Amino acid sequence: MKNDMCIRLEADAKQIMDCKEVVQKLDTSFDDLSSILSLTGNSVRLKLLYLLNKEGRLCVCDLSDILEMNISAISQHLRKLKDRNLIYSKREAQTIFYSVTENKQSLLTPFFKILDNSNVLEGSL
Repeated sequence: MKNDMCIRLEADAKQIMDCKEVVQKLDTSFDDLSSILSLTGNSVRLKLLYLLNKEGRLCVCDLSDILEMNISAISQHLRKLKDRNLIYSKREAQTIFYSVTENKQSLLTPFFKILDNSNVLEGSL
């Protein structure tokens, strides 16, 4: 591996200070987004979030049928998403419905729009 060095004649002190301020101000947001992205690195959880975002709410049985997975596996993924406050559940009689947490929806929706426009992703990997 080469020994890479940065050689600059002049530093833009204002730019550096401005960038430091922005990064410090957004530190919690970076942590939140990093946590969300690490969870969505699993394709099943990404599919679950996509479906919940698109449909508004679904129960475990619906998700199991759609993804053709057993309820136990779906439940484990839902638990991880719920533990990180990406989704919440609401019981109606004997059925528990899951939905994306409202404050996370605005963060996730742009990613799902990219997926909906799948031709953007085709051949990019």
